[in-house]
Amino acid sequence: MDQMVECLMKEIDIRKKYLREPVETIYFGGGTPSLLTSVQLSNLIKKVREEFDVISNSEITLEANPDDLSKGKLLEFKNAGINRLSIGVQSFDSTVLQFLNRAHNDKQASNCIELSKQEGFDNISVDLIYGIPNRSHVQWKEDLKKLIAFDPAHISAYCLTIEPKTAFGHWLKKGKLKPVEDDYSAEQFEIMLDLLEKAGYEQYEISNFSKPTYYSKHNTAYWQQKPYLGIGPSAHSYNLTSRQYNVSNNQKYMVAIGHGESPSSLEKLTREDQINDYLLTTLRTKWGSDLTVLQQMGYLLDPQYVQKLIHAGHAVLTNNHLVLTKRGRLLADQISADLFIVDN
Repeated sequence: MDQMVECLMKEIDIRKKYLREPVETIYFGGGTPSLLTSVQLSNLIKKVREEFDVISNSEITLEANPDDLSKGKLLEFKNAGINRLSIGVQSFDSTVLQFLNRAHNDKQASNCIELSKQEGFDNISVDLIYGIPNRSHVQWKEDLKKLIAFDPAHISAYCLTIEPKTAFGHWLKKGKLKPVEDDYSAEQFEIMLDLLEKAGYEQYEISNFSKPTYYSKHNTAYWQQKPYLGIGPSAHSYNLTSRQYNVSNNQKYMVAIGHGESPSSLEKLTREDQINDYLLTTLRTKWGSDLTVLQQMGYLLDPQYVQKLIHAGHAVLTNNHLVLTKRGRLLADQISADLFIVDN
């Protein structure tokens, strides 16, 4: 880990001119950054502050597994400057956690939230997964009720996706696993919307819910098309006109950094790419797509299609923003695809 942290700090040096805007958020994402020591985290945060203009009240998030969160570890995180935790609970049901091959159990899933609060973390986000095979709506409601009882500031909930080169992918190929039907997942999505809304959570993005003033500033920046710099293996960066993708192999990453090279591939974004990216990200949010911005990019939405969405109850026009309704959010990917410009 020391060697990797050293490489991360060297990459910050190599790419310190990438961002010109003040840095509002710092995010330690997966792999498993909760394995880092307080010294390693402190050094990385200090390095970012040295090389970039970081605002004084910046949001500094760390993704953590429940089984990593001891009292001592939480104190280390707080001393290092972490002020927001994103905890990958996924479920409070031991059977589901075993199915998902998670290292933690149901007791750890509950205890880590309480312990985090006791140690002074008031900005806590908890992840849940729905659309899990052989799991009833009643069980899904129980997970949601247990989470609501903990009253976290933020909740992220994602539908289980089965990728080809994973254990689930192999099970699916061999017929050992039957995926959940789309309609069944949609029903669980709607159950979640109802329960979380009644509990005082606002759905500000399709998969994200928060109490007032507790939006994830970091993720909101992605959806609002702000530039960002990603450091480390597999990290992505974006500066409005291009995307960069770091190599995913740890050894190749460290060798490149050792040679003073940026271990990334560059993708220049065409006008069509920029418009499609804007539609894909902004339509997922409560703020929707600003038609004025799209016009400035040289793109006018098909008025007949927009009226069709409105007539079907899938969208509304508010202050020249196209905003998806609850019903429309179930179809967000399809609606975005319908609006995309196809690059010929």
